[in-house]
Amino acid sequence: MKNKLIAFATIALLIGSCTKLEETVLDESSVTGLTDKQIADGTLAPVYAGLPLLFQHTTYFALQEISTDEAILPYRGGTDWGDNGIFISLHKHETGTTDPNVRNTWTILTQCISRSVTAINSLKNSKDANAQLYIAEATALYAYYNMVTLDLFNVVFNKEDLGQPSIILRGEEGVEYIKKKFLEAEPILSTATGPGRMTKGAVWGLLARLHLNAAVYRDRYAASLTFKPEDMDMVIDYTNRIVNANQYSLSPDYWSIFNDNNNTNKELVFAADQRAELNGHNRLAYFSLSGDQFPLPAFTGANGTDGPAITPDYFRTWANAYAPQDPTEADPRFHKQNVFVDPVTQEACVDAASYRVNRGILRGQQYGLQRVGGVFQKCLDGKFKIGKLYNATRSKPTLLVDHVEQVDYTTAGSNYSTGYRVLKYEFSQKSVSGRNFGEADISIVRLADVYLMRAEAKLRKGDNAGALTDVNKVRTSRTAMTPVGKTLASINLDLLYRERGFELYWESLRRTDMVRFGKYEDSWTEKNNTDKNKRIFPIPQTAIDGASNLPGYLKQNPSY
Repeated sequence: MKNKLIAFATIALLIGSCTKLEETVLDESSVTGLTDKQIADGTLAPVYAGLPLLFQHTTYFALQEISTDEAILPYRGGTDWGDNGIFISLHKHETGTTDPNVRNTWTILTQCISRSVTAINSLKNSKDANAQLYIAEATALYAYYNMVTLDLFNVVFNKEDLGQPSIILRGEEGVEYIKKKFLEAEPILSTATGPGRMTKGAVWGLLARLHLNAAVYRDRYAASLTFKPEDMDMVIDYTNRIVNANQYSLSPDYWSIFNDNNNTNKELVFAADQRAELNGHNRLAYFSLSGDQFPLPAFTGANGTDGPAITPDYFRTWANAYAPQDPTEADPRFHKQNVFVDPVTQEACVDAASYRVNRGILRGQQYGLQRVGGVFQKCLDGKFKIGKLYNATRSKPTLLVDHVEQVDYTTAGSNYSTGYRVLKYEFSQKSVSGRNFGEADISIVRLADVYLMRAEAKLRKGDNAGALTDVNKVRTSRTAMTPVGKTLASINLDLLYRERGFELYWESLRRTDMVRFGKYEDSWTEKNNTDKNKRIFPIPQTAIDGASNLPGYLKQNPSY
């Protein structure tokens, strides 16, 4: 075992460039006294541990959302989120080879691929009864991490022999290799280990996603993508398996999919497990919120950070779809009102246990806990006082937290309150600083996406009626809420793209969707770049430099 784990250092250098690895190296002496099960569990755990890291707000989420029309992050107030212009460059499709968000995402992915390879090979010698299942889970995760790497960087790492460097695959070869690894794992995987583990359902969902995007992966820079009928057939087949398994169900309450306690939500097919004290890396809740929004009466330091807003272009897709109605009155996925104040006094008194901030897309004047001198104010009855919020934490105590539609890179458009904000994942009830204890499992595949993938495959094959049925199934499923979604009368690719934007916003899918639907070279707020080479990101220069002893091993993507 020692020799195999020592070989891991070589793999990491060739896959993960200059990544600093922090795994504990286990050899015969360091595992004395552990059972076979403990050793097997400890071998598999690091492979899953990378998922929460991947879904941090400045890694995969940033690349998938801030590069699109769904999110924009200006230099707030001229002092915050400047970060040497990396978020502005990301949104404008001007990201370079030294960008830290790109580098960190690459490092996490390659490290996870390395961990997967190590686990697969180490578990082959395990005597534990779960060894074959664990190998299958590690293999499926290996395929998933490679699929994300292919999507972002047009690179797949084929690593079968521990003694040899990885083989770099791209295009059709990459698609077929990922498919092969998923199919190796699928027969052995369980159906009942929960959304935080690789199951048959998870692999079916990811295979459906792979086939749906295969046209993109085969020809990255095509002027017009070719969606093969056989790929669409496989999307339908795999999504049918999930639907027909009767193991998953669309949640009547849309927001419960993203609550702290969502691990048991039946809509989740595969997710990054974030349960309390388990990982604690989910910062998606605080990222967009105002710095003067304090969601938790128990913690006076838990607030937002005035990060990204949605672009006016994305908001207009909602407004135009439902005009003359306001989206709040027409679609249960747009907003959930939790804070109510007296219309005259603009204040309210609430008890700590029931206080929850608004969810979804946040517009206009914001209300919340009144903090003075670091202490939340109380009403005469002892309840907490709710009122208008001002940008006091930003040293602008007279500037209201009033989110307006317009947000851009001008001085006025970059102020602290500009842009409508998003709170989709519930702000953790244990978030003492706003930056830790992320407890909501982060959705990777959920049933609504499964229906929408099936709808898209049907639509691309000419089955408009079948596609419309699937879309309307999702739209009308949120029956525990007001308003209840209404059916569409017809469907086409533009409407389906819009529907994915309504259902799946802020879930790290937008960039992939935009590329597949031919929207990524469009113009939107502060973005006019039409270079098709920007459909994928640059391979970090540190990775290319780290593999310089193997000439031609990592070739930079075009235009970088």
